[in-house]
Amino acid sequence: MTDHTRIALASRPQGAPTLENFRLETAALRDPGPGEVLVRVLWLSLDPYMRGRMDDVKSYAGKVELGDTMEGGGVGEVVASNSKHYAPGDIVVGRTGWASHAVLSETEMRKVDPELAPISTALGVLGMPGHTAWVGLNDILAAQEGETIVVSAATGAVGSLVGQLAKRKNMKVIGVAGGAEKCAYAVEHLGYEACIDHRSPDLAAELKALTPGGVDCYYENVGGATLEAVLPLMNDFSRIAICGMIAWYSGKGLEDAMRLPKMWRSILVKRMRVQGFIIFDHNDRFAPFAREVGPLVKSGEIHYRESVADGLENAPAAFLELLGGGNFGKQLVKVADKS
Repeated sequence: MTDHTRIALASRPQGAPTLENFRLETAALRDPGPGEVLVRVLWLSLDPYMRGRMDDVKSYAGKVELGDTMEGGGVGEVVASNSKHYAPGDIVVGRTGWASHAVLSETEMRKVDPELAPISTALGVLGMPGHTAWVGLNDILAAQEGETIVVSAATGAVGSLVGQLAKRKNMKVIGVAGGAEKCAYAVEHLGYEACIDHRSPDLAAELKALTPGGVDCYYENVGGATLEAVLPLMNDFSRIAICGMIAWYSGKGLEDAMRLPKMWRSILVKRMRVQGFIIFDHNDRFAPFAREVGPLVKSGEIHYRESVADGLENAPAAFLELLGGGNFGKQLVKVADKS
């Protein structure tokens, strides 16, 4: 048995989460069984979807039970192995949870190549968020050269890669992000033609002025006012990929949101295709994603940015900041240094 530190779900949030919903504790961790390894976590990923796992509701994945370790992906170092495929010292990525150590099955993880890029990128641009960006753009939106795309949360872990890949397709790429600094980064480093602050009181008018030919593709990460501004601009036979809706995750803004009949009519009369997707339904597309994007990251042709909180104990505060848009790029927690 190994003692490990973890962040447990102490209580379910009522509306926006608070620090009181989490508990830092030390607990015993079982030894790895056949085909399993013990991993010392080095990096932890924080992602908006984790907010939904805190609620006692049915969803596409199981909820976190009260007292259980918070759900999440991590990159770590194998310290003990009962698998012929993994040896001590290997760097792996898998569902470690918010913890200092985890026992993982050999079928639940994959090796990370430290020579390709910093290992933290296995949780960001070369991991689940990057895979999500690639699948949403190519498979869900079927984005084409010459089309106009709007990307919400344009500088986030997903949106930042969507924008760059869309630019490489010679699309007209318009972003929406939180604040002047993020918008400037989107234009200067990510290749967006323009980027609008989602807090702008003239969001709808600014977006309309930038898309005189309408919008063919919308990569949806936030919902809220951004969706309401984009929807009237969508062209006939346009497409929306629903990746997230962070503006509504804690129940805020629901009373003021666009009514369903109005939204439904727009979808009908414009013959739009609106598709939600969850990335684990597209695991078969990870290999082609990695083949395309990996070399681009290694060469520096794809830019990425990380926000890093230091120490597992600071994961809850970093998560709350993420939900409020306080991160810049991929939100990570540095749990430990490599041995």
